[in-house]
Amino acid sequence: MANLAPTIRVSHLLPRHSAFARTSAQLQHVARHRWTSPQQAKPVRRTDAHRVHGSSNPPRRWTTTSTHPRQHNKPTPPTPTIHLTPYNPPTTGLLAHLPGAWVPYAELMRLDKPAGTYYLFLPCLFSTLLAAPLATPIAPPSTILGTGLLFFTGALIMRGAGCTINDLWDRNLDPHVTRTRLRPIARGAISARQAVPFLGAQLLAGLALLLQFPTQCFFYATPSLLLVTLYPLAKRITNYPQFVLGLTFSWGAFMGFPALGIDLLSNTPALLSAACLYGSCVAWTIVYDMIYAYQDIRDDAKAGIKSIALAQEANAKAFLTTVSGLQVALLAGAGAASGAGPVFYVGTCGGAAATLGYMVWKVNLGDVVDCWAWFRRGAWFTGGAISLGLGGEYLVRCVELEDGDE
Repeated sequence: MANLAPTIRVSHLLPRHSAFARTSAQLQHVARHRWTSPQQAKPVRRTDAHRVHGSSNPPRRWTTTSTHPRQHNKPTPPTPTIHLTPYNPPTTGLLAHLPGAWVPYAELMRLDKPAGTYYLFLPCLFSTLLAAPLATPIAPPSTILGTGLLFFTGALIMRGAGCTINDLWDRNLDPHVTRTRLRPIARGAISARQAVPFLGAQLLAGLALLLQFPTQCFFYATPSLLLVTLYPLAKRITNYPQFVLGLTFSWGAFMGFPALGIDLLSNTPALLSAACLYGSCVAWTIVYDMIYAYQDIRDDAKAGIKSIALAQEANAKAFLTTVSGLQVALLAGAGAASGAGPVFYVGTCGGAAATLGYMVWKVNLGDVVDCWAWFRRGAWFTGGAISLGLGGEYLVRCVELEDGDE
């Protein structure tokens, strides 16, 4: 009689893997080999698959799947090398004749780049020439000449002090801008501890010069120190730091009046004339410093420095034209308030309009060298035209006064 007892195997006594367990095992297998390339992936042996899946189905080969295209076979392009010019001591000009220890301080004052001194001096000259016919009696040429020389010396000193303050504020930014990376503090030729006493000496020299003017000039000039100190911060908080620079550099538009004995607070025509001249110089500063800022437009964007050049890059020429028109209009307002004649409008206003228009038309804002060249020319072109117009108006007033006396 045959043995009908069923055969009992040990595997039958073990619990069968559930669908969840099989799926979990698959996921663990994928996780272990997730970053294995297809060339390195090995097929799972059938016997191993039976142990894992408990099934007779042929096993699946688990290989890497990546959403990124393979680029390891493509050649890596070479990194461009940027050659930066190292610092070389000056071999020409005034700085070449100074002792070596003095050169970094002269560079800190920008003695080798006098264009900024001219731009600071010209508003003082404008206001002196504009105020001369309003003085009682009319200011003689010798007084205008002496006052102008004092103003130029003061512009040289205070522009140097302003540059020192600016470089102290920007000592962590200047090394990241190509044009400014070799400034004395940025390159380490002067430390901050050395620059601060030097700044104190500059401010004391400026105070000594200011005391050579009438006493009321001291009260008119003192508020400008706040603007000089705060200007370097403007490029960190506003896209229009050139406006703040204009408020600073144009302060001399007020100074010519008290320097010739005219009290602005008690003379309304003089106050209106000075206010219009100040606004005109602010607009002029925006124009020439916007052109200047285009030298650093790419480095400023990388370093996070705000600039009007970046803010108005899309319509730069239109913006420059608009601000130039505002400058000429405010000049005309200054002449109207002071009772100027045709020579003023033709020479001063007409000269400013012609030179500004030509500069805006010709400047190539994409060329660093051209921007620097027109920045320097602007002081002589526009500043010279305005000065000649004001000087002509002053001479006409002098002649008219002499004819009236006769």
